[in-house]
Amino acid sequence: MANATPPMPDQNSGQLSALIQALQEDRRWLLRHLDEGHWSTFQLDLAALERELGQLLEFCEAQMESS
Repeated sequence: MANATPPMPDQNSGQLSALIQALQEDRRWLLRHLDEGHWSTFQLDLAALERELGQLLEFCEAQMESS
């Protein structure tokens, strides 16, 4: 299967989990500030970025769970 991803060693998996967790925290920070009305000029673009980041992180977490 050419599209199958190789299994990750435990150390890399742990680092990846830590990175995903840090990005989730950053995403929550961004969402909280958007909800508070910060950066109103860029609010629509930042909200779209936040949604896309959330989808990407969910995909990454699902891929980690399946490997």
